[in-house]
Amino acid sequence: MLIKKLRWTVKRHPFLYKTRFWLLSHNAEEDAIQGNSYNVWNKKEDIPRCFYEVNAQVFKQGRPRSDFELIKQLVSWLNAHTRMGPGLSEPSDKVLKTMLYEKGGVCSDMVQIFNNFCVINNIQVREWGTTSVPFTHTNGGHSFNEVFIKEWQKWVLIDPSWGLLFYDDKKVPLSVIELFQKVRTAQTVSYHSFIKDKHLEASQVFKNYLNTDITPFLICGYRNKVYDAYLRMARPFIPVFIVHFMVYVLGKSYHYKFPMDDYRNIFN
Repeated sequence: MLIKKLRWTVKRHPFLYKTRFWLLSHNAEEDAIQGNSYNVWNKKEDIPRCFYEVNAQVFKQGRPRSDFELIKQLVSWLNAHTRMGPGLSEPSDKVLKTMLYEKGGVCSDMVQIFNNFCVINNIQVREWGTTSVPFTHTNGGHSFNEVFIKEWQKWVLIDPSWGLLFYDDKKVPLSVIELFQKVRTAQTVSYHSFIKDKHLEASQVFKNYLNTDITPFLICGYRNKVYDAYLRMARPFIPVFIVHFMVYVLGKSYHYKFPMDDYRNIFN
């Protein structure tokens, strides 16, 4: 119990949570994020070899021709072969192996490995998070992705932990900005999981997506190779928030872009 409480303190304590947002956040116009993707900062050669080995298993029966079908097959395979558990905060190769062969990983860990699979499969991908405005202890945030589907020529929100997609009243898949704009203007939004027999908790979908008190932010500049190196060197001897602060001081940190709200409202 004491160890669990200590872990929560160093990872989720409100002071550290808010400090992270003070240091990393920037306001941004919607147009300013159009060219941002995880692929800009992470090249194929920077992705650990184990991702290529697992990718061969995912598509051993062949690769779908369309981006959307490829993403569906990847997410479905990951959901069938991973076991979620405690948050990991480890190098990406260890996160993948732990989620596949042991037990561990939360939404941000699934997003991390999904990012890398998208890179090696030539899919443009983004990583997003949410937080409440103003910050509340009851909503610790959520992580999910957005992928560019070439056959639709648009960005589409996808939650790889649930195989979750959102649609407008014409059944067109929504981007992140489109979803939150519709939620705030009380427009019709529907959702479903393409993973067979996946049960979606309506309360969790509301809390993370359909609640007008939350705001999305884009995670930019995350260099997987850099964080893998520092986490591998420092963990488990140094708390993860100190590792991230070291990377920040060295000028190699990721940052958050808020396209819909002033991030300073988090602290009101």
